[in-house]
Amino acid sequence: MARFACSGLKPPHRGGSTMKTKQILTSLLLAAATTASAGGILTNTNQSIDFLRNPSRDAAIGLDGVYSNPAGVAFLSEGFHLGLNWQYAHQTRTITSVNPVFALGRKNGGMGTKQYEGVADAPCIPSIQAALNKGKWSYQFNFSVPGGGGKCEFADGLGSFESVVGSIAHQLNPLGAEGYDMDGYMQGRQYYFGFQLGTAYKVNDDFSLYGGLRLIYGDATYKAKISNIQVKMAGNGYVDFGGFLSGATATIDAGLQQVSAGLQQVNAGIAQYQAAGAPVPAELQAQMEMLQAKQAQLEGTRGNLDQLQKYSQGVNLLCNQTSLGIAPVVGIDYRLGKWNFAAKYEFKTQIRMKNESTVNEASEIPAVNKFRDGEEVNEDQPALLTLGAQWTPIDDVRLNAGWHYYFDKDADWYGNTERLLNHNTNEFLLGAEWDINDRLTVSLGGQLTRYGLSDEYMNDMSFVTSSYSIGFGANYKLSNVVTLKAAYFNTSYENYERKDYPVAGISDTFTRTNRVLGIGCDITL
Repeated sequence: MARFACSGLKPPHRGGSTMKTKQILTSLLLAAATTASAGGILTNTNQSIDFLRNPSRDAAIGLDGVYSNPAGVAFLSEGFHLGLNWQYAHQTRTITSVNPVFALGRKNGGMGTKQYEGVADAPCIPSIQAALNKGKWSYQFNFSVPGGGGKCEFADGLGSFESVVGSIAHQLNPLGAEGYDMDGYMQGRQYYFGFQLGTAYKVNDDFSLYGGLRLIYGDATYKAKISNIQVKMAGNGYVDFGGFLSGATATIDAGLQQVSAGLQQVNAGIAQYQAAGAPVPAELQAQMEMLQAKQAQLEGTRGNLDQLQKYSQGVNLLCNQTSLGIAPVVGIDYRLGKWNFAAKYEFKTQIRMKNESTVNEASEIPAVNKFRDGEEVNEDQPALLTLGAQWTPIDDVRLNAGWHYYFDKDADWYGNTERLLNHNTNEFLLGAEWDINDRLTVSLGGQLTRYGLSDEYMNDMSFVTSSYSIGFGANYKLSNVVTLKAAYFNTSYENYERKDYPVAGISDTFTRTNRVLGIGCDITL
């Protein structure tokens, strides 16, 4: 799974320091996780080396079918079958953010455009498939990582972090602030471990059915911080944010004393006119209204500075999440001459992530409720329908096609973000296998993924973009017992540009890269 959400930050406006202060906390808590490879918004489908070398496995007959085509596993030979798979995935996430306040940043060279890159490594994505075939029955077990699968780190934070600090610096310009400096950091680690048990039954030599249950245990940790915040003062260079707040507070307190003294004098003058029964001069009345307005403005600024004081030493936040969910899985496989047809339906898995967090102020910031200590967060894994067909034109060649449909909009995600999608996710898959000889099989396949993205759904905290993937690899039959496997899988992502801000000149462009290398073996006893 790879999801964590935050609304896009809006451009600065006068009097908005308190709101921007709250958004700092909101932004910091919403950290990154990484999707290990292929699949829907919250689903990993790369559960075997066979998938990497040919992702169109929905109607293939093989041990990897314990995940992709469990009904078809019933047609394997009698005996015990064990598959061990290891994958390494390396992914980058790149956001190009445009915001005029970035030009105030010390490290930005006066530019309003900045690129943020996250590096996501999943050094070990394991999976195990096991099946015991006896007579018409196939008893199956699968261990995999159907969501998450590693960690993602943004060493410089994100644009939503920096835009908050830049907006505050912009808003504090009347107090002498001309720029800012800061260090940002974000890291997310997310693993969803899946355990699936089920049974397939051969109704006859060409037709089989499957039913099973899958249990998912989720474990995630999110870390984020803003540190070394500095403010550039006219003629004084960069000063510590805490020092700036102290100085600005002292200046405002002195201004409030002066205004208070002025109001006392004006009120005394007005009282004299009123005591004498004479009309109060318009100039004196206007002076009183001006001083009252000035007092209200200073008191408002003083209140905003008090709100910022808690961030004078930066912010360090941590949230741990755990969850447990269970859902049925059903499948069917039908053979017709040189054709094989299969379907699988994974029911929606209800996931409620339980938080252990340092966040205790969520009541005043609705978006932060997602990471409040003790909160239960909706993160359902959506239902998935897969359909596949395999054609064997000659004995040594198999051609595959498949379709995946993720019921994203029927899931329940925190803040009802599923409603922001334009439509559910579709995937289209093609592939081919060739048995070069009795020992060596080579394969190649591709996958086209189309998400129902919208500007309202996308944000730099968590994003996907539509993509196409190509995988290739080989199986080598070392003996009648052991088959070795190796594959490489690459995903190319589209660029998605979001321009949902009400003020021109602010936008984000999202893209990713993904490369997966896998090795494994099948053992037949």
